[in-house]
Amino acid sequence: MRRQRSAGAAHIHEGKIVVTVTIAEEPWDSADGVRLRRAMQAELAARYNMPDQETEPPNAETITVFLIARAGGGDATGCGALRLLDDGRAEIKRMHVAPQARGTGVATRILRALEDHARQHGADTVVLATGIKQPDAIRFYEREGYQPIDGYGPYLGEPLAKCFTLQLG
Repeated sequence: MRRQRSAGAAHIHEGKIVVTVTIAEEPWDSADGVRLRRAMQAELAARYNMPDQETEPPNAETITVFLIARAGGGDATGCGALRLLDDGRAEIKRMHVAPQARGTGVATRILRALEDHARQHGADTVVLATGIKQPDAIRFYEREGYQPIDGYGPYLGEPLAKCFTLQLG
């Protein structure tokens, strides 16, 4: 039996557990943002047995929006960023959910908010890259309707990358 995890304050509504989470834009260099991104990088370094190899890492100047998910008590439980590309697409970057909040819907809420921001900025397509050693992320994006692509930009021909796209409606 799977243990129920809580990402925030929970209550029962119509027989279902509802977790209270807020998603809001925050500065890229906020303490919680830095902490969440460092945790993500540490997790990836352990999976791939190497430090981050990204050739064009996002930063405050290249990110259009940076979102943080907070549990009902205010604890930061996840993050994600959006970067507009020169060809009119938007790229999702630095999606991460703290282990204790996984399986609670936080990732889906962050992803939908990033897609909404992409639409607001005129993008009709979203792209992202995850890695071949991240089967949980691959399943998540496939479940959310993202289609695999060969690659894009710096990920073309990158053997460790698994890239996806979604046409925004």
